[in-house]
Amino acid sequence: MDRKLATIMVGDYVGSTSAMERNEESALSQVLSGLDLVTRCVSKHHGRVFNTAGDALLAEFESPVNGLKAAIEARSELATAPGLTPQSMRFGLHLADVVRVGEDLRGDGVNIAARLQQLAEPGEIDVSEALFDHVRRVSPCAFEDRGEHRLKGLDEAMRIMRVGASSDRHVFQLAPTVEAPKSAIKPNSIAVLPFLTRTGADEDQDFLAEGLTEELIHDLSLIRSLFVSSRTASVALQTDDPKLIGDTLGVRYVLAGKVRKMGSRVSLSVTLTRTSDGGLVWSDRIQRPFDEVIDAMEEIVARVAATVSGRIDHEAISAVRMKRPENMTAYEYYLRGLEQHRMGTVADSFYREAREWFRKSQEADPNFARPIAMDVCSWSGMADFDLASAEEKLNRAMQLDSSDPELHRILGTLQIKLNNDYDASRRHHERAMQLAPNDAYILGRCAAFYTFDGQPERALELLEHAATLDPFLPVWIVEEQVAALYALGRFTESNEEARSLNFQTRRSRLYRAASRVARGDVERAREIVTEALADDPTLSLEYVKSQELLRDTEKLNALFNNLRKAGLPDHPIASANS
Repeated sequence: MDRKLATIMVGDYVGSTSAMERNEESALSQVLSGLDLVTRCVSKHHGRVFNTAGDALLAEFESPVNGLKAAIEARSELATAPGLTPQSMRFGLHLADVVRVGEDLRGDGVNIAARLQQLAEPGEIDVSEALFDHVRRVSPCAFEDRGEHRLKGLDEAMRIMRVGASSDRHVFQLAPTVEAPKSAIKPNSIAVLPFLTRTGADEDQDFLAEGLTEELIHDLSLIRSLFVSSRTASVALQTDDPKLIGDTLGVRYVLAGKVRKMGSRVSLSVTLTRTSDGGLVWSDRIQRPFDEVIDAMEEIVARVAATVSGRIDHEAISAVRMKRPENMTAYEYYLRGLEQHRMGTVADSFYREAREWFRKSQEADPNFARPIAMDVCSWSGMADFDLASAEEKLNRAMQLDSSDPELHRILGTLQIKLNNDYDASRRHHERAMQLAPNDAYILGRCAAFYTFDGQPERALELLEHAATLDPFLPVWIVEEQVAALYALGRFTESNEEARSLNFQTRRSRLYRAASRVARGDVERAREIVTEALADDPTLSLEYVKSQELLRDTEKLNALFNNLRKAGLPDHPIASANS
């Protein structure tokens, strides 16, 4: 038998039988219209409809994320299709090994996707735990855990996850708007590839490898004489070909490595390669006790810097490093928390787990500032977040380590939300950029401040530089260009920039709508808001007021009024689970 691993999506038109009893021709026309709309979304996201069954269709995707995006987009577009609503369809998705029979696919995997669709309520998208596990790190949306259910034909209960609103700020959601261009090679430039672990390594080794990769990128980024490509750029390329990496990212060197933890010892194998010809510059193998790994990382940074720039000594590197925890237990807890934090917008449980790991890190080393800052960052995504208490935590962290750029960035944003103090916010954001001048993430987040502060031109400059460092910036950083262009009154460009994103967030949709109103196209603006509400029925101006912190009250009120004209309610009109 010809078998393959595939993402199966089953979409079903709701209530067609009773509708046809009332008016067969009208109902049939609506069913066909709904299925055609879904088919277009399937094709757009590189899927294929392989079968139909009356008022349902079955589609396959090579990518689970593409399958998810197709279902989400179809639900939104149903909101503005004549005679249809988001509740007209329901979807089930599953990832499984299936059997190919001609152009058809069969097997338990297809049956499970159909069962998931049958359990879903009108307008909902339910997915299996198997699919969720594959997409959660790059998920375009939040999820609600629906618990375990017994599906017909299965002996064991299956956990079902329900798709929620689109995620605005998921750090793993990489979505370049264009293919990465071939870049000119920059002097003193390097890309750090994700450290590898041996095949079959446990989760502990995976998160250690990821954490050490980020440490190297961060520490190298602090050295002003180096151009360091960002972590997301290196990950997104999914290649270890030095020449391809050099051509795409515009770097002269590639640093690659392998990590292996054996009991209390860690083995690091590191190579530095030229991208011009793939030639090996140097390689090293380091074995250290686990609690001495940070020292080993300093040696690697010093050697890379000395090779790449030729004028960095060990003392200079040590001077720009953030303070380290006094023991590796605290650092290990921090890395675990960071992993969970990055998936916080996927489900609240990740934020809760992240905060627990950060708490353990603080207990293990009360002088380690970074977990305090990241604890606040995770907390800010939860319903019980308190700005005043957060400020106390961040001020305590600042007393421990005033050289942490991320701490300054977070505290800068809080100064606006809590104290409406844009001057203090500017000082923190400028300090963050001084401490990490080559960190694309920091630059992108700081760009948002300059838009809020009435300097959108400066925001666009920072975003351009961030894109140079990282051609694979997450959507929620790229979309800062949308806000900056809108603030400049360049409404056509703002709308086009938002439309060019290959993943629409709530924020990008709302700026598209506001731009349309500003240009006099209220009808299209209302359609965009209707689609956004189909994705998140709780969306309202309350959300916009919490996100858009423009200092200029006249421009801020104009934004609110444009969104009201587009049909966005002042307050939520539905619960998240209604």
